Amino acid sequence: MRKLIASTFVSLDGVMQAPGGPEEDPTGRFSLGGGSFSFWDEVMGQSLSGFDGNDRELVLGRKTHEIFGAYWPYQPADDPTAMSLNGARKHVASRTLKTLSWNKSSLLGDDVVAAISALKSRNGHDLQLIGSGNLIQTLQAASLIDEYNIWIFPVVLGRGRRLFETTAKPGAMRLVTSHVSTTGVLLTTYVPAGAVPIGSFAQAEPSANERERRAKMADERTEASNGQSRP
Repeated sequence: MRKLIASTFVSLDGVMQAPGGPEEDPTGRFSLGGGSFSFWDEVMGQSLSGFDGNDRELVLGRKTHEIFGAYWPYQPADDPTAMSLNGARKHVASRTLKTLSWNKSSLLGDDVVAAISALKSRNGHDLQLIGSGNLIQTLQAASLIDEYNIWIFPVVLGRGRRLFETTAKPGAMRLVTSHVSTTGVLLTTYVPAGAVPIGSFAQAEPSANERERRAKMADERTEASNGQSRP
C-alpha cells in the first residue's frame, strides 16, 4: 500500500492559510497571506522534496488546485519544481468543479475518503497532499494520512485556517526528522503514533486545596452547561 503524505507551511500558531501571498486565499477576510515569503533561504530551497511532487501523485483540494493551476504551468519550462508539478498526475477533490484544465488532473468524486482509500491500495508512486486546508481535515479525521511534512514559520497570525482544527482526530505524533533554516523555519517530518498517551503529574492523594479546586471546576462546568457563568 502506498503512503499519503501531507505537506504544508504553518505559522507558530498552526495557521496554514495562504502562505504564498495576500491574494492566494483571502477567504474569511484573511489579510495575512504571504507570511512565509520573507523567510525563504537556500536551506529551504534544497529541501523541497516534500512539496514539489517529484515521483509522487498529487492530491489537491479545489482551492489549491486552482492556485497551482494558475501559477505553475506559466513558469519557465526548465524550472524543476514546475516540471515536477506539471508532469505529475493530480487527483482533485471538489464538489463544484466539473472539468479540470490543468493537465493530468482528474476528479476524485463525491466520496473522497473512499476514493483516497482506493488510490492508496493501488501500486504506484506515493500520494502527496499539498496545502488543501479543507481536504486535509477530512483525510486526517479518517486516519488516511501516513506522514506530515510541516514547515513551521516564526510568525503568529492569530486567525485563518489551521492545520489541525477543532474537528481533528486526537492522536500522538512521532518526530522523524527536523532541520532549521537560517531564518528560523523548522522543517519537520512527523508520522502518526497511535493514541494520545495520557498521564498525570497529580499527587496520588490530592490536597484539601486540590479537592476544593476540582469541586469548583465541576460547579463551573455545570453552570456553563446551564448557560450561567461566574465572575
